[in-house]
Amino acid sequence: MLLGVAGLTVGLLAGGVLLLGALGWALQRNVDSEAFKTADAVALLTTADALPDPLPVAGGDVRVQVVDAQGRVQAASIDADRLVPILYPAELRDLTAATAEQGRLRTFVPPQRLGMRGPVRVVAVPAGSPGDPRTVLVAKSMADVRHSVDLLRTTLLIGFPLLVGALAAVAWRVVGATLRPVEALRTGAEEITGSGLSRRLPVPASRDEIHRLAVTLNGMLDRLESARARQRTFVADAAHELRSPLANMRTQLEVAQRLGARTDWPAVADDLLVDAERLSRLVDDLLLLARSDDTEPRPPLADGPVELGDLLAEVAQRFPSPPVRLVHPGRPLWTAGQPDELRRIVANLLDNAVRHATSRVVLTAATAGDGAYQEVTVTDDGPGIPPADRDRVFDRFTRLDDARARDAGGAGLGLAIVRELVRRQGGTVQLADAGPGLRAEVRLPFRPRRPGRSGPAQRRPGRSRPAHRRPGRSRPARRWRPPISPRRPDRGWA
Repeated sequence: MLLGVAGLTVGLLAGGVLLLGALGWALQRNVDSEAFKTADAVALLTTADALPDPLPVAGGDVRVQVVDAQGRVQAASIDADRLVPILYPAELRDLTAATAEQGRLRTFVPPQRLGMRGPVRVVAVPAGSPGDPRTVLVAKSMADVRHSVDLLRTTLLIGFPLLVGALAAVAWRVVGATLRPVEALRTGAEEITGSGLSRRLPVPASRDEIHRLAVTLNGMLDRLESARARQRTFVADAAHELRSPLANMRTQLEVAQRLGARTDWPAVADDLLVDAERLSRLVDDLLLLARSDDTEPRPPLADGPVELGDLLAEVAQRFPSPPVRLVHPGRPLWTAGQPDELRRIVANLLDNAVRHATSRVVLTAATAGDGAYQEVTVTDDGPGIPPADRDRVFDRFTRLDDARARDAGGAGLGLAIVRELVRRQGGTVQLADAGPGLRAEVRLPFRPRRPGRSGPAQRRPGRSRPAHRRPGRSRPARRWRPPISPRRPDRGWA
């Protein structure tokens, strides 16, 4: 605010100085023009040897003389001195030698010499013949010019502070009114910082930039609150899922410690290995999803090509048959993507389908979308999922039956991982009704096989196969069971 007023003051001051200079220059130029006009008229009369006596002039503060080469006055106006020239011969010679505009001279003389007011402007114009050279001298008072400049200067000196003060007051009110909504936003942001994201910034009634800023900031706060809520839910669900196998392992060890020598340690070790495997798989899933959240959006991965028929056959071998039945496409189906991630996509879908199927699971692959995509489908004859919940099951830790036993099902991350991996391959995934049952459809981009490439579905050197527990494999037999919650069949997709 103060800086703006200071800049305005400097600008007005510079403008006032320029105005005074321009006015003084224009008025003096006007005086010179009138004086030369008078001198030229008298010079014509002198050359024609028709000088009247006295010389005619226009205006009251004008003196005109015609002097010869010796500086003697030959003719003068009615108010001019007839004995003493306006410019002395020495002054006229010095002025002639000093100026580049030979013959037409201009200068100032003291007003006391001519008995005139204010500064006196004198111009000299040559006249006469070469044999009898003469000079016409015209003196004109600049008192009116000086008075006009002084009046303007006085007006500026008086009005300038008043104008600056008025502008400062107006600027203070205008800027204050403009920044008042900004101050309200700042205060609201400070309160939100201290109390949390549940509150919102005040939105001004005016439809200006401040209003749009407030709306944008509130939208940002909504997104931040939503992200924080998702983070809290994710952390709480992750802690809950991690607590379950840890509590189970701790219970088994405590019971084994109490039994002492009666404990069947090989059975305990088998149970602990199963829980450790589940815990490791859960941590890997959480790490994968956490990395996908932390990274910037990126284009789909370009790798491969991968032949889907061999890849599906490899994954289907890990699952019992029945219920899993692979319908081989009968011809190579090439797609782009990471083979390990494609294996995990299919394995997660088969794992869910096997848990929910009544008697069969069918795995197929075909070309779709006029040859632009390769479509992998996993169909089961289970209870299916209501249409309203088919998008929600792709969220993390989503269970349609929260009361189910976690040993029979998953942690609610399988489909979330499928969606993330499919997105990274540049494809799409959706669920549809199989009547009865559910059909999972994964579309992957088509990519022709490059010449010279062999079975791309083969494993890369140095890359290990991701560990997946067969859904149909039962847990090792136990001689005792810790007192934990009763187990029920799984009813929800995870």
